[in-house]
Amino acid sequence: MSTAVVVGNPRPASRTLAAATLLAGQLTGTTPDPVVDLATVGAGLLELDDPGTGRLVEQVEQADVVVFACPTYKGTYTGLLKLFLDRFEARPRPALAVPLMLGAGPGHSLAAELTLRPVLAELGFTTVRGLYVLDSQHDDPAAHAAWLEQVRPVVSALHRSGASA
Repeated sequence: MSTAVVVGNPRPASRTLAAATLLAGQLTGTTPDPVVDLATVGAGLLELDDPGTGRLVEQVEQADVVVFACPTYKGTYTGLLKLFLDRFEARPRPALAVPLMLGAGPGHSLAAELTLRPVLAELGFTTVRGLYVLDSQHDDPAAHAAWLEQVRPVVSALHRSGASA
């Protein structure tokens, strides 16, 4: 099962990147490849015909499972992640999208479910319940242990059925 990570934090090598990479590994048992840290992509993200960004989109589309992660900004996902998501045409795709958002407090705990998951579904990804993690717990596997318990069987079943292969 191939796994990709896309991180929409404007700071490179962020806690969001660490959390997404950890979650992807725990969810699928594989090391994610590619890992797209959008903060390092640069101005090409703003150019619709940029070949480098186009290759990143193609790589992400080839994965079976994609963790889309970003910090919570003003109650929703970042503009940086939105710029990347705008590259995807809305069409059915076999990949499973995992929405992950981080935030400073519990006030935005539904952000992954109410903002990020719907846009991923609109783009044609099969999605699982979104996960919100406190920034202070970004590298703590216990922060998402209960979520993993519920979601891991779904991912395994989809993979066995060929829905995300």
